[in-house]
Amino acid sequence: MKKNETVYFIGIKGTGMASMARICHQLGYDVLGSDIDRHFFTEDALREINIPILSFNKDNIKDGMTVIIGNAFGDDHEEVVAAHENPTVETYRYHEYLGKLMEGYRSIAVSGSHGKTTTTTLLRDMLSESKDVGYLIGDGRGELIPNDEYFAVEACEFRRHFLAYKPKVAIMTNFEIDHVDYFKDVRDYLSAYEAFADNVEELLVIWGDDPHYKELNLNHKIWTYGFNEGNNFIATNMEKLTDSTRFDVIQDGVNIGRFDLPIVGDHMVLDALSVIAVGVYENIDVAMIEKGLQSFKGAKRRYVVDEDATNVYIDDYAHHPTEVRVTLEATRTRYPDRKIVAIFKPHRVGRVHYFVDEFASALSIADEVYLCPFTSIDDQEEGIDIDITYLQDRIPNSKIVELNDHDLDLLASHAPAVYVFMSSKDIYDLKDALKMRFNS
Repeated sequence: MKKNETVYFIGIKGTGMASMARICHQLGYDVLGSDIDRHFFTEDALREINIPILSFNKDNIKDGMTVIIGNAFGDDHEEVVAAHENPTVETYRYHEYLGKLMEGYRSIAVSGSHGKTTTTTLLRDMLSESKDVGYLIGDGRGELIPNDEYFAVEACEFRRHFLAYKPKVAIMTNFEIDHVDYFKDVRDYLSAYEAFADNVEELLVIWGDDPHYKELNLNHKIWTYGFNEGNNFIATNMEKLTDSTRFDVIQDGVNIGRFDLPIVGDHMVLDALSVIAVGVYENIDVAMIEKGLQSFKGAKRRYVVDEDATNVYIDDYAHHPTEVRVTLEATRTRYPDRKIVAIFKPHRVGRVHYFVDEFASALSIADEVYLCPFTSIDDQEEGIDIDITYLQDRIPNSKIVELNDHDLDLLASHAPAVYVFMSSKDIYDLKDALKMRFNS
């Protein structure tokens, strides 16, 4: 690719796509893209650097462009058709292009069913203290310049897309089946990670306590981490505070230091522990590892806490029952004496159909439960005809809410409370509207 070549993104507001668009802009390319017209949180960072965002139109595709196609768009989309039919246009899917970008750096990938975005953010923070590091995180953030040594990348197993990546080191946070519309069963899901492991050149850092870990067929250098004996890296002697956690790290029987980090919840400790292991492998001084991790301020839409004089509002990307559970458990730890109101908007009927009992159990940790209907085109799935009442029927006293005055009144009636909004979709509009009720 030549300097100043035009790179066009179909679906530029997608979380990974927005991150990559920012990176291409920094690398000196002319960047623009298209998406639906309604506001999405990732677009703010794009507009700050004057990246044009157009409405979909096949005429947007021009001769000589490099076109990157978002995962949500099929080959029948009008812009995708125009790109493929133009012989002067070079096309890539998002994951294919990211694989090319990774080739020029010491890349470290973060994979796993849960915790990828947070762990990649922690990895970026840890490395940045002592290294030149670029990053692509699946919440719309991306930075990369040619002089960077490291590239920290979130690597998603969705439709095996992470097989396009060949990192030096990879973290595998856990192996709980997801994307059940694509993967046939747990064995099929695990096979994707086995194939991804074959692409990793040096080291796998794996959560050794995962119940599926021993089912994996891996022939690589592996460091495991967790809370249990037998792991290479163990977090122990934990002191849990409302806004931080202190713990010792034992590496192969040797205490390498006590860490004091601004994180809450066992899942966050595990995410940090995996990054500590990477830091040790990269020969970074333990004090520098801790200092880097202490700069962690969270990932976008990953347990973002907003408070006013009356309530606490938490926005989180949780869309799998395990993520819902750990989010609500962390909220109980952080706000032990407050009423917790959970508001959940699911994504994909197949996921709710498969995990309905697990979702019901996890959401029931809250004092009050509200559910939002399916709204996205990609929520639907052939052969599964359910709506949100399929989940509501399994959670006593739960209610359905949408973005209207009546339902906002219903939510507001619980104040003062901790409102936990959870979804991989656009539930933050409801959060913002509720907050306005108390701050207008």
